[in-house]
Amino acid sequence: MKEGAISLHLMPSALTYFCEVARTGSVTEAAAAQHLAPSAVSRQIAKLERDVGVPLFARHARGMTLTEAGHRLLAHARRHEVESSTLLAEIRSVDATEHGTVTVACTEGFSQSVVPRAMASVHRTHPSVTFTLDVVGREEASRRVVDARADVAVTFSLGRRTDVTVEHSITVPICAVVAPGHPLAERDSVDLTDICAYPLALSTTGSSQRELFDAGVRLEGLSPHVGLQCERLAPILEFARSSDGVALVSDLGGDRKSGLTYIPLVHPVFAQRRAEIHTMQGRPPSPRTVALIDALTEILEAAG
Repeated sequence: MKEGAISLHLMPSALTYFCEVARTGSVTEAAAAQHLAPSAVSRQIAKLERDVGVPLFARHARGMTLTEAGHRLLAHARRHEVESSTLLAEIRSVDATEHGTVTVACTEGFSQSVVPRAMASVHRTHPSVTFTLDVVGREEASRRVVDARADVAVTFSLGRRTDVTVEHSITVPICAVVAPGHPLAERDSVDLTDICAYPLALSTTGSSQRELFDAGVRLEGLSPHVGLQCERLAPILEFARSSDGVALVSDLGGDRKSGLTYIPLVHPVFAQRRAEIHTMQGRPPSPRTVALIDALTEILEAAG
């Protein structure tokens, strides 16, 4: 598999060639990109593998793919490059807090309001900062921080993370969402038995919320009817708005949509899931990233 290109600064030449071969899947293409003879790149890769002590590439008739050791070295190279780029940007910047880019990876729910609100808050005081927002799955969000493709991940976690720095962690309530005239609309709270009497709109299998919901209904011996399952939040809420169904969503405070009623869903299984802010281990966040983490923490604390 060809790996995505990364720009290279302050990188040892052997790692430069290694990254280029990982990106292209070919010594010949890597050599052309570096304006070198293929034999020179091949020698550098062979020397790097001797120094490391294990193969970094699997050789095939149609190209080269990374071994497990190669994937680990590429992740290290990406982290090295991000650290180098951050250092260069801060050296070149008059004020490291005011300038630069912050990349955030988050899940769908956080992208609706929490993360944009935090970005807007930071941008008011640091108007030269540029934010990039990537909406991905919960595991992918953390993986992008580990691989140095994102500065911050905002995601849900079902257990203790050891591959990232957890900057903040909090339990976020789950709500059943219904149309105003729904039979459950006047309730102060509901349980799984209550909502399973109606068609449900849920996130797809594999999400943390769905995983815990499925575990909860198994514990209770319930047989729910899932009327809609979707990765995106808007269709789930519209299903509840336009039917007698019940949508299940995280209650993130400012995310509540008008024309719908939010009712706390009570079941101990949901206490296992926590909303978390992740950064890369071993790399102190830049001042602008710290400002964003502080804004995110304030919003999550208000929601929790």
